[in-house]
Amino acid sequence: MPARRRKQSNAMLYTLITFVGLFIATTTIAVIYYVKAEEYKTGQSDLQRVMDDLATDRQRQELGGSVGARSGRETYLGLMLGYVDETVTLIVGGVPAPTSAEVKINNANTDVANALNLARDHIGVEDPNNRRGLVQAVKELTAKLERTIKERDGTQAQLDDEMQKSEADAKAHFEANQALTAEKEKLVQAVNDTKQKYDELSALLQQTTSEQVKTVTEQRDKLSAELDAKNAALLRAQAELQTAQDMLKRAQDTVAKVEPGPDRGVLAHEPDGQVILVDDKAQVVHLNIGSNERVYPGLTFTVYDRGGSVSTDGQGKAEIKVFDVAKTYSAARIVKSELTKPVLQGDVVANLIWDADRTNVFVIAGDFDLDSDGLIEQDGGRKIQALVEKWGGSVAEAVSVDTDFLVLGAQPQVGEKPTFEQLEVDPRAGEKHEASLQRLNRYNQLNSQAQGLWIPVFTYEKFLYFIGYNSQVSQAGAF
Repeated sequence: MPARRRKQSNAMLYTLITFVGLFIATTTIAVIYYVKAEEYKTGQSDLQRVMDDLATDRQRQELGGSVGARSGRETYLGLMLGYVDETVTLIVGGVPAPTSAEVKINNANTDVANALNLARDHIGVEDPNNRRGLVQAVKELTAKLERTIKERDGTQAQLDDEMQKSEADAKAHFEANQALTAEKEKLVQAVNDTKQKYDELSALLQQTTSEQVKTVTEQRDKLSAELDAKNAALLRAQAELQTAQDMLKRAQDTVAKVEPGPDRGVLAHEPDGQVILVDDKAQVVHLNIGSNERVYPGLTFTVYDRGGSVSTDGQGKAEIKVFDVAKTYSAARIVKSELTKPVLQGDVVANLIWDADRTNVFVIAGDFDLDSDGLIEQDGGRKIQALVEKWGGSVAEAVSVDTDFLVLGAQPQVGEKPTFEQLEVDPRAGEKHEASLQRLNRYNQLNSQAQGLWIPVFTYEKFLYFIGYNSQVSQAGAF
């Protein structure tokens, strides 16, 4: 065979062999792919059945929106199981047991049903299917609890009111009982006294006339003897007192010839402050004394000419009343002044009662016509005492070496001793007469003691001038 033909035959043979090899390889690969495709198809069917068991196509499409966002490699199913555990934990509390979600939910439903059964009596509405829900039940119970608390608070308030009324009634009853007890004791004492007098009168009536006369005479003689003894003792005491006063007066006169007695009235003539500013338009002055010197609103002063001292009669050029106080100064309103004697810068002010450094001691006696209406005030002395204490002074009952000033009202008037007929009309006439005698004796005694101790004595009018209050006594509320 020629060489060319043999070469052609070999090429065809190679081509045929290559074709057969490729066919066999392709067939083998196709078979392998078919087998694998069948396996994949079977696996896909199995997975589809599993997916269908887990959720429908629609449910799978809505899974992300229903379950919520997931992070990383976390699955929707695992996220849902976590939510189930959290829900069960919120319902029953604690960590759920490692069991199925069905068991967990059933256990939670059982606990909720038990809780609703416990709360059913308090909620007041029947729900046989237990569809109310634990949260709704808790809300209703909370609302009922709030209503119960409000009712309790209202009941407590009513109880408190009733308790207060009961305590007030008990207190009133106790006070009434005390008053009745005191009245009963008075009545019992009166009955006892009456019984004693009755017994004495009965015993006296049982005596004969001569015995009665003898008994009364003996009682009179005994009382007369006691009275004579007291009168004698009183006369001796008065004589001794008069002798001592005479000796003291002679001694004072002797000492006064050698050296004059102390002028304790100098305290009344010392100024307490000075006017540092005058506002004529507003009728206001400013003083150089304030709260550091114990000045307070309502305090009054008499104003005297600058460069001078307080006059002996206490009358000044104006009267002022403090209405505003700072630490080192104060403001006062002019309540009385004269056009011909205006208040000027540098004028001095004074008040007999008030003192920045000490407490002045006063003694008060006599009858007082406080508002100059011609009528004596029954409690005039007490009102002046209250005024003195209000402005920083003190009041004593008797004159002593510690007394600074004596304020005397009018001398107490003593009428004639009441007659027997007057005593029958007014049984207390004798007591009133004796009381007026005692007031007169005290008045004279205090005046005499003050003179002996060189204590300044002020009449009521002079006292008002010295405290800057003469123009205000007729106003309402002055005392």
